[in-house]
Amino acid sequence: MSELPIATIGRIIKNADANIRISEDSKEALGKVLEQCGEDISKQAILLAKHAGRTTVKAVDIELAIKEIG
Repeated sequence: MSELPIATIGRIIKNADANIRISEDSKEALGKVLEQCGEDISKQAILLAKHAGRTTVKAVDIELAIKEIG
């Protein structure tokens, strides 16, 4: 089960096209992918913060991590 709320994931999909039905399994599948992507970004952001000599991850670390991964 996803740690992200299923209703939130459903709204994310709905925002892409408000006139479509969404199955529960598609919400769960997207939740798993989003969680994995978030974990990958977080790991890279932590490495960047440590490299900068900080123990706090900042928004700039997240932004740089996304650029490096993406």
